[in-house]
Amino acid sequence: MSMTTGSGGGYSSDINMTPMIDILLVLLIIFMVIVPVTPKGLDALVPQPPKNPQQQPKNQDRTIVVQVLYLAGRAPAYKINETDVAKGELQQRLTDIYANRAERIMFIRGDDDVNFSYIAEIFDIAKSAGVDHIGLMTPRIMAGQ
Repeated sequence: MSMTTGSGGGYSSDINMTPMIDILLVLLIIFMVIVPVTPKGLDALVPQPPKNPQQQPKNQDRTIVVQVLYLAGRAPAYKINETDVAKGELQQRLTDIYANRAERIMFIRGDDDVNFSYIAEIFDIAKSAGVDHIGLMTPRIMAGQ
């Protein structure tokens, strides 16, 4: 950076950096304030496979899975751990299941063709039955497809 003395009075082609640094600092402060305010999404609860595939999990009866099955042209059918349940009985059954449990975790599995509004109803029923954590189960994706 060269400096000129006051002689000559001609134009200088050097850029004045002070306003640019001021703008940079203002933008830095704005972005530092905005970033922590970004919304946070929902926590996802994903079932994990057993570490040893040959060993069956001992607490398999503790896992509660509510299935929403698609029936063409009719309202969907519901199952709790492969046991058929009517929609009207679903809340009472879930309340009975979770009455004495410390761990209140449930998974919902819906068929591909089921409208999501039916699955959202299961969320509401489960929350009113006292379930704390609800996970969504998806089809298993095979490697190499």
